[in-house]
Amino acid sequence: MAVARASKRRRISPPESPSSTEPLAHDGHVSKASGWNLEQQYEQRPREQKKVLESTRLPIKTAEGRIERLASPESEQETVDSLFGSGDEDASDTQETEVEERPVEIPILQQIIEAKEELARIGTLLSENPEEHIGGFRKIAEIGTSTNATVKKLALATQLAVYKDIIPGYRIRPLGELDSSEKVSKEVRKLRSFEQALVTNYQNYIKEVAKCAKASGESSSEDRASIATVAISCACTLLLAVPHFNFRSELIKILVDKLSTRIKDGDFSKCLETLEKLFREDDDGNPSLDGVTQLSKLIKARDYRIDESVLNTFLHLRLLSEFSSRGSQNRIDKPASTDVKKAKFKKEFRTKKYRKILKERKAVEKEFKEADAIVSHEERDRLQAETLKIVFVTYFRILKTRVPNLTGAVLEGLAKYAHLINQDFFGDLLETLKDLISSASFEDSTQQTEEDTLDTSEKPASQHDPLRSTLLSTTTAFTLLECQDAARSASALHLDLSFFTTHLYKTLHSFALNPDIELSSKSLRLPDPHDPSSHHNLSQPITTNNKVNLRTPSVLLLRALSSILLPRSVPPLRVAAFVKQLHICSLQLPEKSAQAVLGLLHQVMKVHGRKVAALWNTEERKGDGVFDALRGDVEGSNPFASTVWEGELLRCHYVPAVREGLKGIDRLVREIK
Repeated sequence: MAVARASKRRRISPPESPSSTEPLAHDGHVSKASGWNLEQQYEQRPREQKKVLESTRLPIKTAEGRIERLASPESEQETVDSLFGSGDEDASDTQETEVEERPVEIPILQQIIEAKEELARIGTLLSENPEEHIGGFRKIAEIGTSTNATVKKLALATQLAVYKDIIPGYRIRPLGELDSSEKVSKEVRKLRSFEQALVTNYQNYIKEVAKCAKASGESSSEDRASIATVAISCACTLLLAVPHFNFRSELIKILVDKLSTRIKDGDFSKCLETLEKLFREDDDGNPSLDGVTQLSKLIKARDYRIDESVLNTFLHLRLLSEFSSRGSQNRIDKPASTDVKKAKFKKEFRTKKYRKILKERKAVEKEFKEADAIVSHEERDRLQAETLKIVFVTYFRILKTRVPNLTGAVLEGLAKYAHLINQDFFGDLLETLKDLISSASFEDSTQQTEEDTLDTSEKPASQHDPLRSTLLSTTTAFTLLECQDAARSASALHLDLSFFTTHLYKTLHSFALNPDIELSSKSLRLPDPHDPSSHHNLSQPITTNNKVNLRTPSVLLLRALSSILLPRSVPPLRVAAFVKQLHICSLQLPEKSAQAVLGLLHQVMKVHGRKVAALWNTEERKGDGVFDALRGDVEGSNPFASTVWEGELLRCHYVPAVREGLKGIDRLVREIK
């Protein structure tokens, strides 16, 4: 039996003597390399092909009207490969991804241009069809979250323009459970959905405006200050454009918070003018009530440390000038009913069906009135009464606390709304005015004593004018009496205003020598060249820190004198004493004030000419003794013991109008004689 031949085995391990065998192996390898076909082997190698999955998703239509196709999801195989891939490949892929995902820095100018275009496009879509593009509000709000101040201001202004354009002319009420569960048509459901979305987005916009407006006046950056200015301007515009819509109180709060600061800048003036315009143009009554309520709370919370211009906004209330009832800080007096009993008419026969139809019509008309925001006369009177009560409460609190810089504004407000004050409250109010005059007189005498003892360089700068407070108190007292029923004022009220008359008579000389009698608190003046504190800025005009409004002391003085002298029941001694004193003061007054005083004397002579004609005749003297111009008592000054010889000096006055005014008085005297 033949033995099988053993199979040949390949040597795997290297030879023991590499020095002898390696050159031979290398020579064989090189000799066979010419027969290799490397390209063919590479071509026949199996390749890994990526499976392209076909997308089965349908195209969608965006809110802007464009059609887009969604990208296909990643295959599961790629996900598995990425999970079990090698570490080196993962590191290289991560590095490549980091390089690819690095954001490209866009220039600021390019960002602003792109934001403008996007805001303009979204704003146009919202203005054309807001119900279909209600999501545009959210997109504009997202653009407004940019860190760029210019883009943020553009977003706030764009939302302002859009809301002004699409806000309806009625107030949107929140939906209750019953409204949500009831069955309505598709159009009504769509309208309700749009209204609720509008209110929600509008509320978010108001919150953003309030947040941005808090930086106004602070020591912040210029960007925050500019954003705050734009936010306050948006709030003011919205309050005047849509005062009937929701969140009116939030808009008023933004303005009131700005008025609580001590910095009087452009934003402060803007808020002040907006509230004044809102009060003047209010036909409803609710905006005025909201504004007055928040202002009174602000004044009380700040412990009356506010600017007087904030309190002067009450002078612009339109509703109080149209209110017919009277009131005080506690109650409102309703006018007595004067309805005459109507004659009986024959009752019309109506069937049950017809009465039901009339009832349904009244219900529909009531709903229409509510939708049109029509306020009934009863509701209007109620709102006016509440507003009046809050205003008087604020005024009387300030008078009790004796706030110096607000007293003039309060007296001006009381004089304007004197016809609305309850007569039962006159006694307390007149006592308060007397105390104010007494304190002003004491302060005036104290200032004169200090000026006499101190040098010019040591004189303190007076913060307010006591003479002006005296005039305002006197004018307010006589206005209160004039605005009431004359018969009741004389008999039932028993008011004695002789204190105010005597005090005004004693201060006539002080007013005549006042250099600022024709200048108001808003008049421009140059600083005193003898005052060392003003040497550093002599060329800049300044305004004095007087109390209230544009009325000059000359105008206030004429109003008070008219209230005292023009009524026909004034006794002759009082008229003669004032006529004599006014002739003396005319010699010292400026030309315009002298003309005004002579005009007042002309009116007095028309009313009381026969009572005081003896002052122009030296031979018909009714009194004995000497006239005392400095006597405090009006009747005790003995005016008929003198004559108006000052008229001869006024004939030589350098102003022709003054000389003509004096000729008119002399003509009346000759006619009386």
